[in-house]
Amino acid sequence: MGYFYLFLLVLFSWSCHGLQTYQTQLLLQIRKHLEYPSQLQILDNYNGDLCNLSAMSNLTISCQDNFVTEFKIRGDKVANVSDFNGYAIPSKTLSKTFSIDSLVTTLTRLTSLKVLSLVSLGIWGPLPDKIHRLYSLEFLDLSSNFMFGSIPPQISRMVKLQTLTLDGNYFNDTIPNTLDSLSNLSVLSFRGNRLKGQFPSSICRISSLTDVAMCHNKLSGKLPDLSSLTRLRVLDVRENRLDSELPVMPQGLVTALLAKNLFSGEIPAQFGVLSHLQHLDLSFNQLSGTPPSALFDLPSISYLNLASNVLSGSLPEHLTCGSKLGFVDISNNKFVGDLPSCLDNKSDKRVVKYGGNCLSTDGQQQHQGLYCKEANTRRSGRKTAVLVAIIVVSVLLLMLLAFGILILFQRCRPRRTFETHIRQKVVQDNLTTGVSSEVLANARFISEVAKLGTQGTPICRLFSMEELEEATDNFDSSMFMGEGFTGKLYKGRLENGTYVVIRSLTLQKKYSIQNLKVRLDFLSKLHHPHLVGLLGHCIAGGVQDDSGASKVFLVYDYVPNGNYRMHLSETCPEKVLKWSDRLAILIDVAKAVHFLHTGVIPGVYNNRLKTNNILLDEHRLAKLSDYGMFIIMEENEKLEPKENIRG
Repeated sequence: MGYFYLFLLVLFSWSCHGLQTYQTQLLLQIRKHLEYPSQLQILDNYNGDLCNLSAMSNLTISCQDNFVTEFKIRGDKVANVSDFNGYAIPSKTLSKTFSIDSLVTTLTRLTSLKVLSLVSLGIWGPLPDKIHRLYSLEFLDLSSNFMFGSIPPQISRMVKLQTLTLDGNYFNDTIPNTLDSLSNLSVLSFRGNRLKGQFPSSICRISSLTDVAMCHNKLSGKLPDLSSLTRLRVLDVRENRLDSELPVMPQGLVTALLAKNLFSGEIPAQFGVLSHLQHLDLSFNQLSGTPPSALFDLPSISYLNLASNVLSGSLPEHLTCGSKLGFVDISNNKFVGDLPSCLDNKSDKRVVKYGGNCLSTDGQQQHQGLYCKEANTRRSGRKTAVLVAIIVVSVLLLMLLAFGILILFQRCRPRRTFETHIRQKVVQDNLTTGVSSEVLANARFISEVAKLGTQGTPICRLFSMEELEEATDNFDSSMFMGEGFTGKLYKGRLENGTYVVIRSLTLQKKYSIQNLKVRLDFLSKLHHPHLVGLLGHCIAGGVQDDSGASKVFLVYDYVPNGNYRMHLSETCPEKVLKWSDRLAILIDVAKAVHFLHTGVIPGVYNNRLKTNNILLDEHRLAKLSDYGMFIIMEENEKLEPKENIRG
């Protein structure tokens, strides 16, 4: 009997080892399908457990119970070919023999996979329908590859998905209108493809969405009512061909980028009550009329771009501008009259562009009055014509109604009782169903507003020392990223899987903890698309002793694509940026600095503008780091190097 138990033990050990070996073999097959990318060379001579492989900037493998749950790899084959025609391109895509179908088939055998990211690997071909077999996926990112054709409708069966990102590919069909089955989806991003057709109405039924990005495509037709997306914070549909009037927007919207489309009609008054709105770009459309005055005075608005439309009329003399409004562009429209005092350039508080109108001002070039008179006259005439048409139609309808009632009264008098009975029944039914639906709709709306109110603006999180030690493996040297004027930098991974950067600061003089917390809380509230976000901090030594602390740890968002200096080096020609990309990055940095100078009170200066402090994310959007350090280090005796630019 003892031999029998020994045999079972050996058999169990062999099966567990075989399971782990099977997962390893699948990873080796994936490496083969991807044609042995350099990021996976570590698999050649690695004899340890792949589940214990340290995470790197371009490769992450995570496991649970000997099953691979996370596989992220970032290559160097950027999809920036303007004339891609669906065939392999040497040194840009994988070879002619590559099969995306075989790759997806192998991936589906990783049945416990929750996170999959295959970015800039030169993958080409139509995305197979069988991608839906990855039924456990919660995060899917296939950005910057060469996939084309249609987005498979079967992708809507991946009901656990929370993030779906297909940016920078060559998908050239319509978007499936079945995405509303993805009830857990929060981020939907199809930037930079060739997608056509209408904006799918099914997206408006995914109530969990927080970010929708469809910019740089060929979408046309109507942008539907988005008010049901009560959790939506970011909407980016720039550079499409959408040609409807502007729809109703959700109340919690923070960023709305709708530039370079064909939107027409007037800017809805509802835009003037979006209290969370910070960035609104409606430039280069065909919008007309006078914008709502409340748009300039929204409590959170900092960036407002209405340039290059056919907006007309005069802005109110006593127009009020919000305290956070730092950039306004109303140039190249048909405005007349005086420029409101809050939009003049006499103050350094905000940047205002108003050239190309017919305003009565000496600043910035203006057109003659006749240039704008036609638009304003046409607008007035159109209103008069509409009013006359409404009156005429109303009179005709009343006459027809009276004539019809007279005829019915004369010819159908015997049936009056029967018709009255039917009419009363219809009215009763309509009242019952109508009131019920309205009450249900209002109840849902109120519920979502209540949720929004409890969330509020993110505050500075207080991390414990144990959390940071666990995130960095006790500040292991493998996590060390470098050391600069403002302390040592470590890469870390929080318990929820989020990658962060942790800055260790040693202060020359002690602050009171209360004073230090006020400064850190101020920095954590600086939110801008081109700033690296401060997530929280840890003050070494606890909070009991209020005499001060000598060690502070700051926790930032992790920006994966290196710094600007790396992309200027001639030693890596494949990473060197084109001049147009460099200009775009510098404009992004200028926006960030402008926000720091004018978007907050007091302004944040001395922001150490150097090429290695400008970071690039996965889409090469610039994000400024090291900003605001003087706020917590202003008492240090060290001086900044002279070559730093005051920012």
